[in-house]
Amino acid sequence: MAGIPNETYMEEYIVKYLTSQPILDANGNVTADMEYRELPASEYNKPENKEHCIIASELVAFLKDTQPKQYEKLVLAKNGDEEAAKRSILDRLDSEMRTKLKKATAACVQSSALIPQGTLSVLRSSEFDAGCGAKFTLLYNRPANSKTPEHDAWYRKNRLAIVRQLRYSKTNDNEIDLAIFVNGFPVVTIELKNTLTGQTHHNAIKQYMTSRQVKGEKFLEFKRCLVHFAVGTEQVFMTTRLDGENTRFFPFNKTFENIGVKSESGYRTSYLWEEVLRRDSLLDLLQNFMTVQVDSEKKYNAAKKKFDEEISEALIFPRYHQRRAVHRLVDDVQKKGAGHTYLVQHSAGSGKSNTITWLAYRLSNLYQHAEDDNALFDSILVVTDRRVLNEQMRANIRQFSTVDGEVYAIGQGKGVEGHKSTDLKNAIEKSKGRIIITTVQMFPEIADTISFFPDRKYAVIIDEAHSSQSGENNRQMRKALSLEEATQQDAEDEAANDEEKKLNDIIEAEMKRKGHKSNVSFFAFTATPKPKTIEVFCERENGTKEPFDIYTMEQAIKEGFILDVMENYMSFKRYYRLVRNEKFEDKEYDKKKSVRLLASYVDLQDAAIERKSRIMLEHFASQTVTEIEGKARAMLVTRSRLHAVRYKQKFDSIMQEMNLPYRALVAFSGTVYDEDTNMEYTETSMNNLEGKVSIPEALKMPKYRILIVANKYQTGFDEPLLHTMFVDKKLGGTSTVQTLSRLNRRKRGKEDTMVLDFVNDPDDVQKVFQEYYGKNLMQEEDETDPNSLYDVKGKLRDFGIFTSTDVDAFAKYFFATEKEEQENKPKINAVLDEVCDRAIKNLPQDMLDKFRKTCKSFHKLYSFLSQIITFQDAELEKLSPFCLALAKKLPFKKEGLPYDVLNESQLESYRVQYISTRKLSLESGDTQMKGMHPGEPQETPGEEYDWLSNIIKVLNETFGVDLTDDDKVELNNLKSKVMGNEELMAFFNPQNSRDDVKSKFDEQVDSELLNFINSKFELYNKLTEDRANTLFKSTWFNEVYDKRVRGMK
Repeated sequence: MAGIPNETYMEEYIVKYLTSQPILDANGNVTADMEYRELPASEYNKPENKEHCIIASELVAFLKDTQPKQYEKLVLAKNGDEEAAKRSILDRLDSEMRTKLKKATAACVQSSALIPQGTLSVLRSSEFDAGCGAKFTLLYNRPANSKTPEHDAWYRKNRLAIVRQLRYSKTNDNEIDLAIFVNGFPVVTIELKNTLTGQTHHNAIKQYMTSRQVKGEKFLEFKRCLVHFAVGTEQVFMTTRLDGENTRFFPFNKTFENIGVKSESGYRTSYLWEEVLRRDSLLDLLQNFMTVQVDSEKKYNAAKKKFDEEISEALIFPRYHQRRAVHRLVDDVQKKGAGHTYLVQHSAGSGKSNTITWLAYRLSNLYQHAEDDNALFDSILVVTDRRVLNEQMRANIRQFSTVDGEVYAIGQGKGVEGHKSTDLKNAIEKSKGRIIITTVQMFPEIADTISFFPDRKYAVIIDEAHSSQSGENNRQMRKALSLEEATQQDAEDEAANDEEKKLNDIIEAEMKRKGHKSNVSFFAFTATPKPKTIEVFCERENGTKEPFDIYTMEQAIKEGFILDVMENYMSFKRYYRLVRNEKFEDKEYDKKKSVRLLASYVDLQDAAIERKSRIMLEHFASQTVTEIEGKARAMLVTRSRLHAVRYKQKFDSIMQEMNLPYRALVAFSGTVYDEDTNMEYTETSMNNLEGKVSIPEALKMPKYRILIVANKYQTGFDEPLLHTMFVDKKLGGTSTVQTLSRLNRRKRGKEDTMVLDFVNDPDDVQKVFQEYYGKNLMQEEDETDPNSLYDVKGKLRDFGIFTSTDVDAFAKYFFATEKEEQENKPKINAVLDEVCDRAIKNLPQDMLDKFRKTCKSFHKLYSFLSQIITFQDAELEKLSPFCLALAKKLPFKKEGLPYDVLNESQLESYRVQYISTRKLSLESGDTQMKGMHPGEPQETPGEEYDWLSNIIKVLNETFGVDLTDDDKVELNNLKSKVMGNEELMAFFNPQNSRDDVKSKFDEQVDSELLNFINSKFELYNKLTEDRANTLFKSTWFNEVYDKRVRGMK
């Protein structure tokens, strides 16, 4: 029939698909039974079914089929009356459901076992008491292995039914397009729309919100029917809680708006029924994913002037990327076994905590092969610094599993089982928990413990891998979890007669402990992977290393899970004029150190603090204070603890002057001494909070609206009321993303954010965010070249300071066995002292410093590369700790700051100028990352001395006037002078390193620029401003170098 497919056609298509897929037996063979059966809407319309919100015929059929003896017991108890037996079951279920549908209470926070989960509680109950001694299992979970074939048979007898046009209400004729029942219990509803008929998923959402009123409708009660899908031909949205106009639907799309998604069926949303709602998948969601999370939050009660505990509960259904990530990871581990690494790049707002929880639980019960007697992993180690993850994981897993002690947490906070590293070791030794949660700081302590269990396999899940994995910690981790056993190695060593061979055996065994191990799998989660993270945790495929699973910042923003903090970016620039104090003689100081010191000095001056404080407070009082329904908060990020102290004092003074009804809090660690006041300050003394109120709690109180921080609360602090951030600190790299992302958490009434930046160039900030906006990957040719290690080794050899004999002597003592340790360890110092004396005697100070840095460079590079590959070279393994120890022993050049310039300088004027308010737009696309490519260690630039008067002139920036024609003439004259310098031009040759040539070139250019001080002062200022100066010299140098050295035209 001609025409377009409407919703009815789509409905028929889905039902036909689901009811035509055969159930497979344990061996993967097709059976005669289908995954779903279609039931007529009239079946649910029976009074008993609507009354109890269940399809009784499905439930009874399931019980008869799987537990006939218990069912017969109940029927006999009812004098053979099956109807009476059925009514008994339904009445008992009604009673049980009333209890399980109650709201969560404060007690549920303390014990997750008490959380009422509605239908989930009933289905997961190991024993449902139907009365008269009859006890039933209402849902059979899929067994983890094939050792209990009867359980597998029962699992395949779970009954999944689909009903079209379900009339769920007893008071009206409203119909839901599709409803899915498991063993008679409602679990899924679906409203379908078709774009070709003029309706989309938005219409389905509106229908749920306006026409599916929950009040008085048992079927739609929270926690009874578990999830509701609004499905169009292009997109899918879902919710687990219908609440009229307040209902929040979440996208359940494969990509943002499913753009680019292909389907043979013609429907972009077909993955919903072809993947997610398939029998095994839906039962897996019920068994291993869906959970009720109960949170406790302290809310300030202004009327009572105290904090009240507010309990909230949410029924969690995984978003598409969460389910996908867990399934892909588990499937790959099951296919490949232990010993692989995985990087999951999931943005803020992706729900990483839940994804980690689900993955940990699945891995803890994973059998690689159905016939295996034991699970693949003996322990799952979760490494995190987030206390909330500890508590959330314990609560969630308690709902999935009835086994006590599944999770063992080590760290701080309520509910943990242990606090010390000894508790962690004890937990591993005695297998106190299938899942052990620990902190990054504690993890290296387990090395000695795990080495005694060579036959065990481990899965290590790392939360926020970019910051958790230093080279040494990661190497120690791999060493600890390796198959080598210390006692066995000792026995092999004693059997060796040749001392040199014995030493090499130990060293080679040490090397085998590094790299990818067959008994350890790593699962790293981060939103901002660094190049090092990509190299360590991504396995190369088709010439590329990229994350195993990705949910980008772009998708999280566009789907509305986090806000775009780049939307409103206000930048300022400070201008100031310093003068030399005429009481002091004009002296020479190192220019760069003086500039840095004087800039910090200026920003600590009362004039600078006050000017910026007034800008911030005026903005807060006029704009921020009205945001988020008048509840918005702000954070000021300062560059040091002393800056934070002075800002707090200035804020207090100005806020009192402005008669503002709120105050500021300050957060910093330790004690700060201020020379100007000769007083010491702590955050406790400055905040003066009552009782045991914490800073995060106080920020929720109406009287506190601004938080001033110095290296605290810039990561891991989630306060949705934060709307505005004032930045008075230089940011860079991932810290830029982490700091500004404190603003991105969503909250009802929070539509945008605001950043006021006094320090950073908005273009630099935009560049960093762009780097982590999409996928991060690395091409094979950009990976760290292992051969570079030998290059650095060659540079060490060229210094001529130590020999292989020195390294062997060190290694003999360093790699000594435990029984030799006390006797030999002190001799390491004698070996190193002899080498140090040799270096000090034969190398000038600058070369000595370069030698020390080259030693550190070698150790750093080897520590990194040995995580990725196994070097079959004992010399490298000996040389690495030798270089590290030697670098620690060698003297280093102490470079103090020229503090005298502070006494000899005075701040004459200070000005802060508004530059712009911009949207820093981010573009779709991936970021190509590059590994380490070490050459010679970067030399510390030689100290360039200049008169204090000239240094001050460099700091007195101009106001950005464009270059004039006269300026351009002077630049041409400058170019002629530099290019006419024969000595400089002769230095441009392949025999000189590029860095040396550039250093000499920069020195000459800066020297010529000094000639402008008196004649062209404004031009001098323009060309000596840090960024302009760097760009000016680099661009010019690259042009000259390409022509004279590389022969390019």
